[in-house]
Amino acid sequence: MEFNKSQNKIWYEKDGKILAEVTFPAVETNTVDINHTFVDDSLRGQGVAGALLQAVVQELEHTHRKAVCSCSYAKNWFDKHPEKSGLLV
Repeated sequence: MEFNKSQNKIWYEKDGKILAEVTFPAVETNTVDINHTFVDDSLRGQGVAGALLQAVVQELEHTHRKAVCSCSYAKNWFDKHPEKSGLLV
């Protein structure tokens, strides 16, 4: 599965329909808020949400930004991956 990326959003779409996405708008110069994770029912249980968070982590590392998490899925993901806690504010 190949994701599309913009500065504050990573998503997967098929036939023009967004089937999975994570959004992380800027809240300060080098800080984003991971505020929304969505996976369509047709893709649930396949690890897509985790792959989206991995893509966000790579983006944060590449752009030297940090994150806060108002999305419950993102909070839980970081709890399960303490090795990435350095990316959190």
